[in-house]
Amino acid sequence: MTKYVYMFSEGNASMRNLLGGKGANLAEMTGLGLPVPRGFTITTEACTRYYEDNETIAQEIEAEIFETLAKAEDLIGKKFGDPNDPYLVSVRSGSRASMPGMMDTILNLGLNDTVVEGLAKLTGNPRFAYDSYRRFIAMFGDVVMEVEKSLFEEELDAVKEERGAKLDTDLDADAMKEVVKRYKALYARVKGEDFPQDPREQLMEAVKAVFRSWNNERAIVYRRMNDIPGSWGTAVNVQEMVYGNMGNTSGTGVAFTRNPSTGENKLYGEFLMNAQGEDVVAGIRTPQTIDQLKEVMPEVYEQFIQIAETLEKHYRDMQDMEFTIERGKLFMLQTRNGKRTAAAALKVAVDLVEEGMISKEEALLKIDPKQLDALLHPTFVPAALKAAKSIAKGLPASPGAATGRVYFDAESATVASERGEKVILVRVETSPEDIQGMNVSQGILTGRGGMTSHAAVVARGMGKCCVSGCSELSIREKDGYFTTEDGTRFNEGDWISLDGTTGLIYAGAVETQDASLSGDFDTIMQWSDETRTLKIRTNADTVSDAAMAVKLGAEGIGLCRTEHMFFEADRIFAFRQMIVAKTVEARRAALAKLLPMQKEDFIGLFETMQGFPVTIRFLDPPLHEFLPHEDAEINKLAAELKISSDDLKTLINDLHELNPMMGHRGCRLAVTYPEIAEMQTRAVIEAAIEVNKKGNNVIPEIMIPLICDVQELKFVKNIVVKTAEQILAENNVKMEYHVGTMIEIPRAALTADEIAREADFFSFGTNDLTQMTYGLSRDDAGKILDAYYQNKIFESDPTARLDLIGVGKLMKIASQDGRSVKPDLKLGICGEHGGDPSSIAYCHELGFNYVSCSPFRVPIARLAAAQAAIADSENLGQK
Repeated sequence: MTKYVYMFSEGNASMRNLLGGKGANLAEMTGLGLPVPRGFTITTEACTRYYEDNETIAQEIEAEIFETLAKAEDLIGKKFGDPNDPYLVSVRSGSRASMPGMMDTILNLGLNDTVVEGLAKLTGNPRFAYDSYRRFIAMFGDVVMEVEKSLFEEELDAVKEERGAKLDTDLDADAMKEVVKRYKALYARVKGEDFPQDPREQLMEAVKAVFRSWNNERAIVYRRMNDIPGSWGTAVNVQEMVYGNMGNTSGTGVAFTRNPSTGENKLYGEFLMNAQGEDVVAGIRTPQTIDQLKEVMPEVYEQFIQIAETLEKHYRDMQDMEFTIERGKLFMLQTRNGKRTAAAALKVAVDLVEEGMISKEEALLKIDPKQLDALLHPTFVPAALKAAKSIAKGLPASPGAATGRVYFDAESATVASERGEKVILVRVETSPEDIQGMNVSQGILTGRGGMTSHAAVVARGMGKCCVSGCSELSIREKDGYFTTEDGTRFNEGDWISLDGTTGLIYAGAVETQDASLSGDFDTIMQWSDETRTLKIRTNADTVSDAAMAVKLGAEGIGLCRTEHMFFEADRIFAFRQMIVAKTVEARRAALAKLLPMQKEDFIGLFETMQGFPVTIRFLDPPLHEFLPHEDAEINKLAAELKISSDDLKTLINDLHELNPMMGHRGCRLAVTYPEIAEMQTRAVIEAAIEVNKKGNNVIPEIMIPLICDVQELKFVKNIVVKTAEQILAENNVKMEYHVGTMIEIPRAALTADEIAREADFFSFGTNDLTQMTYGLSRDDAGKILDAYYQNKIFESDPTARLDLIGVGKLMKIASQDGRSVKPDLKLGICGEHGGDPSSIAYCHELGFNYVSCSPFRVPIARLAAAQAAIADSENLGQK
């Protein structure tokens, strides 16, 4: 019989998949003898069962929950719902992957009209009791029963205004009783029923709410962004309440064992006295820094320091901890591996190795390759920054620089981003509902919240610049503007700039520059290169792109898209002459004009890559893409080409295809117009000969696109080889060159054994292979994906990352069948997936020789390839 509920004492850190990250770590801390409030975890399997049973909790699971609750009552010596000595609990989510703020939490559960009076008598602190009750009503109403949180806040603000109170802590016991009264009336008015008084009913409704939150919109978006499967589900942790709001000897806080922004080996965090946990995260009051706890409660501080050191050594990683102090006694509510900026991730990893805590391989596994992207983005140009006008200063919550137009809600930010605008999301405080807006923004600015607020934690995880807690601004979200202390007004759409390293905010758009990389970056890249077996190439069509890629560690070009070279102003006319030519002679004359230009391009690439391989893809897109479509442009071009507008329009119409992606493009152009392939071959081979005369050893790789049949490849390859051999004979030189193909049509993958006989290499063009396998255009997918997400057909955009089940199976078939014919067949990938860590891991698994990605993703690929090699060796070790 499946066990669905575990006491903390029954679990450990290895049970993460079953107990979720939070539950597993609570169990582990319990096993370490740390002061953890007692409780139990309802497993992820119970969540999965909840959805299988049409969002109901099975009777046997409910029975097991209450059986375990009874065990907890016996252990603690308190009874659920007993007014004389009540057992109150928190109900928190906890999936196996950290999803901060994405799912729901309910505190103070078990309170009702009778229990609150007993709690007041027991503690001798009626203000605390009714403060806890009003918090519970608001949380339960918001999270469980979907009563808008703002309605409760309006009632609280009204009582504060009536009583002349500035802060919540200024309200006395009578005021809190009045807040409770108004909250209950509001609940009854909105829901049409009284607030539930049965603690058991409260508990089961709260558990259901946490299970439901697994599929709330913000959680789904977060999972989509972070490759977290919807099938995992969330666990639920039911834990004895401890209170930081019982007076000046109580408090609550969040801390990291190292600085999550810089990686400095120094305790970093914040706390509030006489507060509950959500007060710190929400930024309702400005917290104190963790080192100030030494002055407030020195014994608690020393105990916390010891626990922090214990946890970091135990988990061998930087820890993110939540704690509560109840009447002078410290309790640990959570620990987890802390989210950190990219710079901090590198420093922590390198430092942990130098401190002898972990190996180099373990250090590499602790870094999310995607985070490296943040290190490669712009910072402000010093001269521009010096001239910029600072308008306010907040907390430097997540480093970096960002410039954009101001928007005050997630929806407006998303719409503006879709228009191509750079966006700065400005909020009084962010909440999990803002996740989409934060994702599309260049940076985030909040008026409230500390360094561990929602905005700060999420922004750091995303690698976004963030300035939080800027109390110098008066932010009017609903009215679409904010003002500075001197009264300057900034409206929606106005430009501002953020410096997440200093916390400064500037008026207008401040010029940016490329980021500089630290020594830790070089160390991690060196360790990665020592570990990985996959080569890392880049997709580059220009010398500048190629040079940047080499600087970032690229070991060749895996895809040079030659068509991009023809769009330049000095070439497009000659290319259009070639398109409109009605005879082979006229076409050759136009191509002769392009030959020296194309040759110079290839010389530049060969020289820049310094002997590394360069794969040049021959012309791929359909010809109509090179011609205008507006009447004015057509008339102008017709005059330049000295043909009639009608003739040009007829040609454009003739070239137009209903489905150009599957039309006259790729190798089909070379079959129809062999002279194009001849010119491109001449440009490649002549460029290689010229560069090799200077002492280089270029071995050019010519790639034929869109092959679906071996006879196509054979036809075009014959043109290439005949032309190349003729050129080599003309120059009296011998030179090695390779001719291969892209595997981007399913039929090519399924007949790879035949195609391999004619190919020196395969490069998987996974952009088109994905589109053709799914029958789904990535340019138009957005029109249908929302409906697919809503109906849970897809969890994410299937064109955004490599589909291992379908497309991956085609890649596996093609790789195995190709090498069955030609064991030394070189395999690579050149689609956008070449820079995606999960795709790189799969390419390693298939035994590829290289992956190719955009220049700025080369460091990501280097690290991801190393991680794939480490995982592979660990798997072999386990076998």
